[in-house]
Amino acid sequence: MKAHSFTLILDGEDVLDEAALEALYEGSCDDATFGEQDGVVFADFDRTSASFETAILAAIDDVEIAAKGIQVVRVQQPILATASDIATRVGRTRESVRMLIAGERGPGGFPVPVSRIGKSDFWRWTDVVSWFSTYQQDAVPSVAETTFIEAINGALQLRHYGHPLTPRIQGQLATWIDAHFACSLTTDPHAGVPAI
Repeated sequence: MKAHSFTLILDGEDVLDEAALEALYEGSCDDATFGEQDGVVFADFDRTSASFETAILAAIDDVEIAAKGIQVVRVQQPILATASDIATRVGRTRESVRMLIAGERGPGGFPVPVSRIGKSDFWRWTDVVSWFSTYQQDAVPSVAETTFIEAINGALQLRHYGHPLTPRIQGQLATWIDAHFACSLTTDPHAGVPAI
């Protein structure tokens, strides 16, 4: 068993009122600190579990079962990063990261930016983590953990946006996801054949 730290972003009425907090602490969330910053309510967990993934999934269930009306919106994780953000997160200078991006240093093949706002390029953080994991593994968090957070956030977002859809469309969407998600878990996307 290992301690895992992560933050859940919450939504719902009166998340931080005394009754809700008491229900959360009594409902297996006594390993979390609840708070609010700039109108965003969060739960910082330090949870002991067999795996990072199990810790997060159990914490989401514990929050939502303990306090009715409170929903986990996402697991906090940087989504996009500028070159300066990347430099800070991996402990390099801005110039060092610029050289990695340009292919003037390192193995090349740095991820392509996913967006540009003004003069700033933005990279998807999971792409950056994946690239660094083959170049300087100790500079970034685990690729598996980062990818898992992206996946669980996708599921939480689908739950949120899927709710107002008609039952017919929800059924179609569920069938499509079941077929394609199951396929993606059992197939090597690069080879197009079942993974061993």
